[in-house]
Amino acid sequence: MPPQLRVAARFVLDHPKDVALMSMREQAHQAGVSHSTMMRLARWLGLEGYEDMRSLYAHALRETIAGEPARRDIGQHGDPGYSTTGVVADTLAAQISSLGEYGNAMQFIAAAGLLARSRNLFALGSRSAYPVASHFVQIMSFVAGGDRKVTLVGEMAGQGLDALQHAGRGDVLLAVGMSPYERTTIDVARQSARQGVGVVAITDSSVSPLTRIARETIIVTSNSQSFFRSMAPAFAAVEILTALTAAQSETNAAERVKQSEEQLAAFGIYWKPPR
Repeated sequence: MPPQLRVAARFVLDHPKDVALMSMREQAHQAGVSHSTMMRLARWLGLEGYEDMRSLYAHALRETIAGEPARRDIGQHGDPGYSTTGVVADTLAAQISSLGEYGNAMQFIAAAGLLARSRNLFALGSRSAYPVASHFVQIMSFVAGGDRKVTLVGEMAGQGLDALQHAGRGDVLLAVGMSPYERTTIDVARQSARQGVGVVAITDSSVSPLTRIARETIIVTSNSQSFFRSMAPAFAAVEILTALTAAQSETNAAERVKQSEEQLAAFGIYWKPPR
């Protein structure tokens, strides 16, 4: 796809509501391209014109709105905080629920197969993506078993990127990255792929730079009804991915969790009510 069409396509992928509600010229202005580029994008996709694309997105938006609980009137006539709570909760629920759709499920299954066959596992994420990578390492440590290691890499983890120096074929790196994409995450994922490491990406767009590097990619939504980018769908993706990997692995993950909790309890890690 030509560069200007890629810019337009990224806008369409990342701003579905704007495609449905805004005029073509307004969308072109937001995307930073000419309106003729938006028209060329529609024709490149096999549509007669850009209005056909807007109609598709408008239809999808109407279906989404029709399924929402009637919280708007409550927000207008009652406590606005209740309305905000409902809108944010409904949005998160819809984003996480969409991960179970057929196309997404096939991505999860393929990625889990790669993880289950891996020798050693690594996880990488910066800034808001770092807790997602950390959560993956914590859960996968129960699935790994045997001599297989699960390592969180990066400066924030206190584990330098040199941990990947000897990684190669048979190893897998989970790279988590959302727009705006961290240069370190992209560079490390690219270098790992050059070394033969299988890269699994959790990212927010089919045109993310991580999708060009990864062997398997899981697309999640990071849009939010508030001022921040949501990482909740990425956390949900990690839990789905690890559950599928555990099902494909020979290790009894549930038994390993039980043993770990018993050991931690023996060391007095957990709080107990006073007698």
